[in-house]
Amino acid sequence: MLLVKLENLINSFSDLLGKISALLFILLLLNVFYDVVMRYLFNDVSIGMQELEWHLYAAIFMLAIPYALRQGGHVRVDVIYERLSVRKKAWIDLMGVLIMLIPFAVLVFWFGVEFAAKAYELGEGSGDPGGLPYRWIIKGVIPFAFFAIFLSGIGMALKSINTLRGFHDESDYGKSSNTELA
Repeated sequence: MLLVKLENLINSFSDLLGKISALLFILLLLNVFYDVVMRYLFNDVSIGMQELEWHLYAAIFMLAIPYALRQGGHVRVDVIYERLSVRKKAWIDLMGVLIMLIPFAVLVFWFGVEFAAKAYELGEGSGDPGGLPYRWIIKGVIPFAFFAIFLSGIGMALKSINTLRGFHDESDYGKSSNTELA
């Protein structure tokens, strides 16, 4: 039962990141709306607002990955996977997490920390006049996101283990959970 509680704790963190991504998406929409209105109605362009668009998009994408993993919304070969038994699905997910997802997440996290730290040390900002300062913030999202992907991978592994141990209803394995993004 401890593994189920740990799985649920990790899943709640992934759900939180999904909600944060949804809020950032709303901010991105408002940013793009502002940028379009200013450009076409007032003939005014803000480099900083344009850069903020790709900063928000990058954060949305990276922070939504743990949520997508948790919901089973990631890409996989469904033609084969969907025809397998629940136990085989759980084994494939467990091996995929242990062999591919976790090592990749750790690798990107490891190099991402140095990448963001160098940007911070250098005081890196936009090279364009009127661009955003503090580029280390968006670069810092990279190691944070891959730490969250690592945690989400642990949650997937725990779900597989808990399924193999009989703690989950087998008919629900591989489907999105009942927790909806609100």
